[in-house]
Amino acid sequence: MDYSLDLYTYRVSCMCRISLCRLSLQSNLVQDLGLGHNIHVLNYVVSLVEVRGPQSSESVQVTDTSFGGVQARVFESTSPGQRRLKRGVVYFHGGGWALGSGRMRSYDLLCRRMAEDLDAVIISVDYRLAPEVHFPEPYNDALQACRHILTAEVLAALSVDPERVGVSGDSAGGNLAAAVAQQLALDNSASIKFKVQALIYPVLQALDFNTASYQQNGNVPILYRPLMARFWLEYLNGDLKLVPSLLANNHTSVNQGEEAVVAAKAKTNWTNLLPPAFQKHYKPVVPRRGTPGLLQQLPGLLDVRASPLLAEREVLKLVPPAYIMTCEHDVLRDDGLMYARRLEEAGVTVTSDHYAEGFHGCMVFAFWPARFTVGMQSLRNYIRWLELNL
Repeated sequence: MDYSLDLYTYRVSCMCRISLCRLSLQSNLVQDLGLGHNIHVLNYVVSLVEVRGPQSSESVQVTDTSFGGVQARVFESTSPGQRRLKRGVVYFHGGGWALGSGRMRSYDLLCRRMAEDLDAVIISVDYRLAPEVHFPEPYNDALQACRHILTAEVLAALSVDPERVGVSGDSAGGNLAAAVAQQLALDNSASIKFKVQALIYPVLQALDFNTASYQQNGNVPILYRPLMARFWLEYLNGDLKLVPSLLANNHTSVNQGEEAVVAAKAKTNWTNLLPPAFQKHYKPVVPRRGTPGLLQQLPGLLDVRASPLLAEREVLKLVPPAYIMTCEHDVLRDDGLMYARRLEEAGVTVTSDHYAEGFHGCMVFAFWPARFTVGMQSLRNYIRWLELNL
């Protein structure tokens, strides 16, 4: 069924606000009582409803395993015909580095669909999450899994063509995919490299929480502006009381004039990197005085392993061709658009796929019972790009 933008926004907003408010109130109460971290509660509730066992079908064999000690679920196409090497995709799920799993229904369905349509092997990696671990451990898990997968022995066991392996992910998973692609591109000892990277509404920087898209979509479900700042603080092991400081851009104020900060801000300058059509009437937010010592408390804000958008041009020119999906109604829209621009300026082939009616997480709304037109369209185009380029 097709919905108008106003109707679908209303329906999604109602569902998300009611669900998130109920879960947040319950989980915050548990935390306030000293019975556990609220993210534990959210993950527990989601797991009860969403997590599936490894159920194979006639067309896809599903197995839970690990690579280099990192848990993963493998989806192998079992299409009939002459045995041949297949495409391979390493996939990282979203969830703000704190929520979710590759075993959730939405990602299980996504990876099954990819395995079937691409006649491929999809490896959905379950990296460790906050609050059990913080940056750089989720990144280290992602890198460790990829290093292990990108070996002749493992790829041969999976019947994957070493010349046709890609890396992909959505939201925080897109962040990990981009960061790992950069690191492996720099690794001269690796004989097998990723052929492509496909980033789905990725989060790529935490220096500016007032880009045009953050200003435009701060109250748009499902990823609210304060929630994204909280995810970053959970990831970087910061004090959640710093959310207002991040939202005010106090970490990049005028008086934070260190050379490293100035150089990093140039790589997130959306007034230079975004086309005017996306800037609209919004203006940069640059406080004259910020919060002293904030960057010292959160050094990960300037670490390219956490913020791939901050990578140097010499690094970016080495990464594989990229597909970057962005959505108009998403605070992270400009992260993806800026990264696409910086990659293009470095000479990397980029396919930018923007959805005027898209919202954060829309691609998982391609499956029953919440099948939106934008979800089905974005999923088709994503898989089609992989089919043509991998």
